Amino acid sequence: MFQLVNVEFAEWTKLIPESEIRRLLRYKVKYYFAGGKPGVLPLGAFPLIMMEIAKAELEAIFSGHEKRVIDDYNYGPTEGLPEVRKVMARIMRERDGLDLDPEEGWKDVLITTGSQQAIHLIMDVLTNPGDLVVVPQPVYLGFVNVVSKFLSNVITVPSDLNGVIPEYVEEAITAAEKQLGKKPKMVYVVPDSDNPSGTTMPEDRRRKLLDIVKDKDIYLVEDAAYREIQFRGEKLKPIRHLDKEGTHVIYLRSTSKEVAVLRVGYSLMPPEVREQVIKAKGYNDLCTPTITQKIAALYYERYFEEYIKKVREGYRKRYEAMAKAIDENFPEGIRTDPTGGFFIWWISENKEFDAKKFLEEVAIPNEVLYVPGEAFYPIKGYSYDPESGKLVNATRKKNEMRLSYSYSTVEEIEEGISFLGRLLRQHS
Repeated sequence: MFQLVNVEFAEWTKLIPESEIRRLLRYKVKYYFAGGKPGVLPLGAFPLIMMEIAKAELEAIFSGHEKRVIDDYNYGPTEGLPEVRKVMARIMRERDGLDLDPEEGWKDVLITTGSQQAIHLIMDVLTNPGDLVVVPQPVYLGFVNVVSKFLSNVITVPSDLNGVIPEYVEEAITAAEKQLGKKPKMVYVVPDSDNPSGTTMPEDRRRKLLDIVKDKDIYLVEDAAYREIQFRGEKLKPIRHLDKEGTHVIYLRSTSKEVAVLRVGYSLMPPEVREQVIKAKGYNDLCTPTITQKIAALYYERYFEEYIKKVREGYRKRYEAMAKAIDENFPEGIRTDPTGGFFIWWISENKEFDAKKFLEEVAIPNEVLYVPGEAFYPIKGYSYDPESGKLVNATRKKNEMRLSYSYSTVEEIEEGISFLGRLLRQHS
């Protein structure tokens, strides 16, 4: 007879359910609008990179320099390979306008195994149980679930079609100090084509948000995952560009959306944070795989400028197809109008509509997949209520959904969104 070991699991395992997106990835459906899986990839570049690496390795082996090849598949520095950090420093200097010293600035760059690991490590070194973190509403669930894992509390702040509202961020911090007797440790935002809402913060909000965190003397985590996937309008400078001294902004970038899911993140952090994050990363995974770092560096050096334009154009066409199909086929509601990224956020005018129930009972049986909006609200914590000026218990809205156009073709989007619209009109 099989017997379970009588050992209690960690407290966080009882608090956090399985990620809704991870769960939905298991479904195989005809129309996939759920997770933000990249669908426009620079496929022509990768075989060339692999051949270049293979050729160099074979030459090294045949010339008696096997150690060079061994190093490609070995442990490396926890903070990343110097040659890779130099490439990423150049990218952030040239494309983000960041004031990194051409000779020494690369030493400020940290490589992680995806930006998701960077989020985990930041929470690990900065938060204790009961600490507070301010986020937009709705918010990337991969961030708030990590906050919950470390038994900290989220404070959500209202957003509109231009992203999080800075005045409410400031008021929420003040309310936390008054009601809870403590100051939040950080604010988290995705300023460019936010996940999940698709909104982009204008420059005046970026400046105001930076002013707030400087005045309150807390950190701002700027997640720039979709920064290079801006296909409409002016490409704005990151908030980190405004933080000239680099004292308050923790700046995260990743290869996953702009290149491919290589699991290589690159970031800039205030020195005191970076030092502790490197220490935590050493305990977490020792180092990011050497070979994937080298693949990423070669891509940025040889192919990025050429392919990023094609990648953006591919996502622009998919966005336009989805926006048009929603406008023509969905029932009454509001949608965001992203300038880039992977997602459109749709809110039903019918406040009684339950997007999760509809997904399970109607959409999935009809081969359609999206993510219900309630997945992007924290399972516990607080929300800032502007009317009362107070923090209230966090609630989750049910009449919203996130639709991803990143993975499906234009034809699949046109057909699938039109079909979903008909289902919504029939059943909601």
